[in-house]
Amino acid sequence: MNGAPQVALRLDPGQVPVIERNPDGPSPFVLVCDHYGRQIPAQLGDLGLPASELTRHIAWDIGIAGVAERLSDALGAHLVAQRYSRLVIDCNRPPSAESSIPLVSEITTIPGNDGLTREQAEERRRLIFQPYHDRIDAVLDARRASGRPTVLLSLHSFTPVYHGVARPWQIGTLYHRDTVLPPLLLAELRREDGLVVGDNQPYAVADGTDYSIPVHGEARGLINSGIEIRQDQIADEAGQAAWAERLARVLTAIEPALREKAALTA
Repeated sequence: MNGAPQVALRLDPGQVPVIERNPDGPSPFVLVCDHYGRQIPAQLGDLGLPASELTRHIAWDIGIAGVAERLSDALGAHLVAQRYSRLVIDCNRPPSAESSIPLVSEITTIPGNDGLTREQAEERRRLIFQPYHDRIDAVLDARRASGRPTVLLSLHSFTPVYHGVARPWQIGTLYHRDTVLPPLLLAELRREDGLVVGDNQPYAVADGTDYSIPVHGEARGLINSGIEIRQDQIADEAGQAAWAERLARVLTAIEPALREKAALTA
């Protein structure tokens, strides 16, 4: 495929953007997973990329889908996840950001994103980005209306090496304005033997480069944090199961402290 398609974009039948799990779960934790999937609408082909590029981190967060599903089941937590690749439109970027529909991701040029008209970019936002975030809004609105306590967790994974620099952390917390959950998460994770834990590593949350935490967490006044797991830790099912079990243990351990502070908000 060379350049942007010239016909109106349609999603494949049955392939709605939103994937959900345990919608009636009792947990106060709501899990969102912006880079869960790597599907590309059939009309966009392969975006001009070889198959090898479409399995890399530029297309999705490797391993996080398996962790998110298992963690949702272990906690009884509602999971809302995105089916489509971040290369089509990144659901954790403001639509106005340059990286929303990337022309270059890391060092890879994305031919299928070159030459998009404003209307074509808007189609991707309307069909993929907006339904996902509308669903998260609806979930959080319903919980607030029913008085259910809510803590928002955004789940991601990161590459072991970035631009030639090795990353030592196996897991990191990502946050901006919330001062309740991240310290509890950090303290509990650091009790795990041999674990190197990043404090706002490998990234920090910012309004200009992130969407889910600023919009769904901070703007609502919800306790929130991002969690990033290094991809070599969760590249296979055994690693995904081990990390889901660990996170379930950690989150269960800190839940009473959240309640003691009367910090859970609907």
